[in-house]
This record gives sequence, C-alpha cells and structure tokens, in this order.
Amino acid sequence: MDLVRWGDGLADPLLEFESLQEEINRLFEGFRAPEPRGLFERHYSPAVDVLENGDSFEVLCDVPGLEPGEIETSVSGSVLTIKGERKDASARSDVYRTDRRAGAFQRTIQLPLPVNPAQVEATLRDGVLRILLPKQEEMKPRQISVKAK
Repeated sequence: MDLVRWGDGLADPLLEFESLQEEINRLFEGFRAPEPRGLFERHYSPAVDVLENGDSFEVLCDVPGLEPGEIETSVSGSVLTIKGERKDASARSDVYRTDRRAGAFQRTIQLPLPVNPAQVEATLRDGVLRILLPKQEEMKPRQISVKAK
C-alpha cells in the first residue's frame, strides 16, 4: 500500500462538513410556516373536550385571554360552531418574546344527536368556555319496560 500525502487530491473531511452545514443553513433560511389557505384552516385552534351526560352534551374549550364578547357560538341541529380571535401580542413594540399562538379560529363540532338550541348555555370562567347543550326530547333514549302476557 502506498502512502499518499494529505492534500494530494484527497477531499478534506472538514471542508465536506462545512459544505454540508452551509447547505442545511440555506435549506432552513427560506423556511416559513405556511399561511392558511382554506376557509377553516387556521394557525390557532383551541383545545376542545366533548362530554356526554345522560340528557345533554358538555363542550369545554380552552380560550385563555379572551372575553365573553370576543367569542361567538352557534348551534344548528347537531352542529356546534365556536369562533373567536386572539390578538397578536407581537404587534406591540414592547414585546421581547411571544410563544402564545394568536389569530382567528373556528371550531365546528359534529355532535352525535341534535340538541335543543333554545336551552343552550355558555359560560366563560378561568379561560375555559363551557357550553351545555341539552339533547332534544324526542332524540333522548327512552327506557321501554317489557310486560309479560
């Protein structure tokens, strides 16, 4: 086996790593989060829990920092829609860092049964929106007793 002097046509491994690092940097320099394109595609979407009680559904939605007047809820048949917008704090000039998500949101929830829209109640406490949706009377399961003949 012949000995070959360093630099006699051989690639420098350190230069190869530098080249790889530059390519990775170029790849991420142009990376930006995609802008929402669709009607219901949003940057921010609050977490939602849907619970079923015997005669109603309960929806819990995390909306910290929002006031009751900034949230819009509607129900049609068995579809609940929650809309709102969290203001972007980074638009202020005195912000040093912001991690909280902001922007308009819309959550549409398909419930298993129709609800009575006249009896729906929504309350906001400690950043949690609680919506109580009573089931329609005719849609509630009914216990039928079996009689012997």
